[in-house]
Amino acid sequence: MRRTGWKTAILALATASAATATIARVGDWTGFGGDEAGTRYTSLGEITPGNVARLIPVWTLEMKPAGSTSSRLLVSSMTPLAIGGNLYLATPYGRVVALDGATGAVRWTFALPADDGIAGRGMGYWPGTGSSPPRLFFGTRSGQLLALDLATGKPPADFVPIQLRTAEIMNGTNGGGFPAGYTYQINSAPAIAGNVVITGARLQESPVQGPAGDVRGWDARTGKLLWTFHSVPRPGERFHETWQGYSGAKRSGVNAWSSMSVDEKRGIVFVPFGAPAYDRIGIDRAGANLFANSLVALDARTGRYLWHFQTVHHDIWDLDMPVQPTLMEVRRGGRTIPAVAAMNKTGYLFVLDRVTGKPLFPVREMPMPASSLEGEQAWPTQPIPAAPPPIVRQSMTAADIATLTPELADHCRARVAQQGIGFAAAWEPLRTDRPMVRFPGSGGGPNWGGGAYDGRRGLYIINTSELPSVEKMGKDAKGNWYNAGPQPSWFGMGGTRMPCQRPPWGNLTAIDVSNGRIAWQVPLGITDSLPTAMQKTGRPNVGGPLATASGLVFIGATDDARFRAFDSATGRELWTFRMGASAHATPISYRGRDGRQYVAVVSAGGSYLGSPGTASRLVVFALPRPGERPAANASVAQAVPVAAQAIAASAPPRGDPTSFAPGPEKAFADKACTACHVAAQVTNQRKSRADWAATVEKMVGFGAQIPDAQFDPLVNYLAANYPPEG
Repeated sequence: MRRTGWKTAILALATASAATATIARVGDWTGFGGDEAGTRYTSLGEITPGNVARLIPVWTLEMKPAGSTSSRLLVSSMTPLAIGGNLYLATPYGRVVALDGATGAVRWTFALPADDGIAGRGMGYWPGTGSSPPRLFFGTRSGQLLALDLATGKPPADFVPIQLRTAEIMNGTNGGGFPAGYTYQINSAPAIAGNVVITGARLQESPVQGPAGDVRGWDARTGKLLWTFHSVPRPGERFHETWQGYSGAKRSGVNAWSSMSVDEKRGIVFVPFGAPAYDRIGIDRAGANLFANSLVALDARTGRYLWHFQTVHHDIWDLDMPVQPTLMEVRRGGRTIPAVAAMNKTGYLFVLDRVTGKPLFPVREMPMPASSLEGEQAWPTQPIPAAPPPIVRQSMTAADIATLTPELADHCRARVAQQGIGFAAAWEPLRTDRPMVRFPGSGGGPNWGGGAYDGRRGLYIINTSELPSVEKMGKDAKGNWYNAGPQPSWFGMGGTRMPCQRPPWGNLTAIDVSNGRIAWQVPLGITDSLPTAMQKTGRPNVGGPLATASGLVFIGATDDARFRAFDSATGRELWTFRMGASAHATPISYRGRDGRQYVAVVSAGGSYLGSPGTASRLVVFALPRPGERPAANASVAQAVPVAAQAIAASAPPRGDPTSFAPGPEKAFADKACTACHVAAQVTNQRKSRADWAATVEKMVGFGAQIPDAQFDPLVNYLAANYPPEG
C-alpha cells in the first residue's frame, strides 16, 4: 500500500477511537475478546486475590422470555458487551437486550422474527463517527448481518442489512450452483476495524464442494461490500499452486469460523483459517493447501494480503485454528516486540512478530509419519516451535488407560480388545484398516474460547481439554469419506463422562511469553461422581478465561457447572461458585454507573459437551455491600420437563446407512444433519433418547438449524430408529 493509504487507514481508525471516548469508558468490554486485540483482560482492580472469596451474585437475567410456552431451555455460549455502564446481550431466544449494568434493568429489547434467531457467540461494537452514532453488529441464522443503534436498539435507517449468502459465496465461481441449504452462517462476532466490519463464516465439513470460506469487509455505515479475500487462491493469484491440479476449485472449508483480531494502530486484521473440507482426507487435494490452517494478516481497510503463517500443512487431522489470535507486547532481548499469539488444536503456541509474521521462537519443520492410504500425500514435515512446549498431550498408549475406578479401566480395556483399537503416534495419519485413538481428538485441545493475556505479568493464559477420539477412515456407498470408527467417537465411558486416559482431562495453563516457558499448569474442574479425594481430575471445557490487573483469572467453561477464580501468579484456585448450568461461555468484567466492578457470565450450558440445559441465564457478580444478599436464583438448577412421547420398543431394519430411515421426520433430519455430516455419521450411531437429545442440543450449539418446535420430534425420530444395541 502507498504511504498515503496507510495514513488514510490510521486516520479512519483514529476518528473511530475519538468517537469511542464519548461512549466507552476505561474498563468496558467492547469486543468478544474484551477488545479487538483479543486480550480478555480488564484493568479494573477492585476485586483482588485477597477479597475474591467474598464475591456474590448480585443480579441475574433469565434469558427465556416470560411468555414462552415451551418447556425447553435453550443453550447459549454468548459473551455480552459492556459499554458506558450498560450490558448488551444476544439471547438464544432471538432477542438482543440492553441492560443497566448495575441493576439489570432493561433499557431496550430488539426481537427477531419467530422463524429466525441470533447466530454466533458474540456481537461487534462500532463506536460510530461524527455523523453516525454507535452500533452493534450481529449475525442471524437466516444468513444476515444486522446493525442496531446502540442507544435505542432500532435498526439504523441508513444501513442496509447485509445478505451474507451472496451469489459469489453460494452459487458463483467458488459455489458451483450449491443449494441455499448448505451451511453458511456467522458463529463468531464480526471484527471491527475503523469503519470496516469484517466477517468470516461457519461452513459444512462434508461434502467437499460447497460455499466459499472467503473473508469480507463491509462498510459499517451503509453495509456496502468493500473487499473480499479469497481463502482458497484462484487461478492467477499467489499460492494457487499449493492446490495441485486445481483441486482448490469449488472447495469448501478453509474458513474463518472462529474470531479474528485487529491491530487498530496499524490497521491489520489477523484471520485464523480452518481446515479444508473434508478435513480428515486429502487424496483429492495434494499440496500444502493455503490458506488452510493459517494465520493470515490483511490490510483491514482493503483486504490486501500482508503475510501468512501456516501451522499445519495439508491438514488430514482436523487441526484447524479455533483460537482467536491475541495481540501482545513481548519483551525479548532488551526490546519490546509487537506480537500475535496463534494456536491450533495441537496445543502448540506460535508467537509471531505482528508486523512481519516471523516467529519469535525458532520453528522447525520436523519429519512426520507417512500415510498408509493409497493416493494420500501426507506432508513430510510439520512446523513445531522450539518453545513453548505443547500444553496438551500428543498421544497415548494402553499403559495410559485410566484406573480411577475398576469399572472405567475394565470398560476401556474391553473396548480396545473388542473393537481392535490401536493408539496413534503424534501426527500419524488416519487409517482404513483399524480404528485408532488420536490425541488431541477432534474436540480436544484449545477451542474457540481463546486465551487471556496478562500484560503486567507477561502471561498468556488458556484452558484446554484432553479428549481423545477413536477414528477410522471409511467411505459410504456414495463415495463420501467420513470417520467410520466405532461409536462413540470419543474414547471414554458413557454415562460417567470420564475419558479413558489418565487425568488430567482439562487444564488451565499460563505461558510466560518472554521466555516460552510454562509458568504453571493446573487441572481445571472436578468429577463429582468420584470420591472426594479423587475428584480433582480436570474436566472437558469450552469457553474462555478473563484476566484482571489485580492478579485474578476468572473462568467457567467446565462441564461441572462451576465458575472459578485463580491466582494469576501461581494458578492456585481461590474461589468457586456452583452455577445453575455450565458456563460454556467467556466471562467479562466492567464498571457500572455506580462505580462498582462487576463480573458477568452466561450460565446456559449443554451446547458443547452434551450436558443437559438446566438454566438459561446471565449471572452478574460483585463484592457485597453492607447488608446485600446474593441473588436468590443464581445457584438453583431448574428442572427441564421433557414431554414424554412413546418410542418404539424395537427398532426398524437399519436399511441404507447412507440415507435416513423412512418416517415423517426423514426430510427434516436429512436437511438438518447433512448440512455438516454425511448421513452415515448419524445413522451408524446407537443411543438412548437422552443421549440423542444431548447430541441434537450439541449440534444446535454448533449452529444446526433446528427450530424449537422440531427439537422433540427430531430426537424421537432418531431414538426410535437408532436406539442402543440390544
